[in-house]
Amino acid sequence: MLGKGIGLLALLIIVASITPAFALTELERASIDNPKVTNAFGVPIGNKINVDQQIQIAADITNNQEKSQTFYYLVQIKNSEGFTMKVDWFSGKLNPHQKWNTSVFWVPQDAGEFTAEIFVWEGFPVNHKALAEYSTIQISVS
Repeated sequence: MLGKGIGLLALLIIVASITPAFALTELERASIDNPKVTNAFGVPIGNKINVDQQIQIAADITNNQEKSQTFYYLVQIKNSEGFTMKVDWFSGKLNPHQKWNTSVFWVPQDAGEFTAEIFVWEGFPVNHKALAEYSTIQISVS
């Protein structure tokens, strides 16, 4: 009887060690954390800025996978009426579980309230798929 118990325990340990506890969904392959407005040196400056002030829309992105992932960091800035004022992006490659702080520049030409939407995609501009839930930052320009 003790032998059967040890055999079953060994089988459970083997199965548990090769079966993942959970699988990542499409939108969990990467994450976007700490979205913020920074100056050119990466120092956070808050969300109230001036016309013609150069800023960066920054965030930490993390590859949550066990494999490398090519990505596109895309920022879309909309005015209070929902019109897109700027779209900027770049691509890169993250190693498994790598975290990277990244940003794009923006120089607002007009005063007003703006929303920066931050996306992390693969396959941009064609056949794009989101790697993470998008994030937003509200920005007030005077």
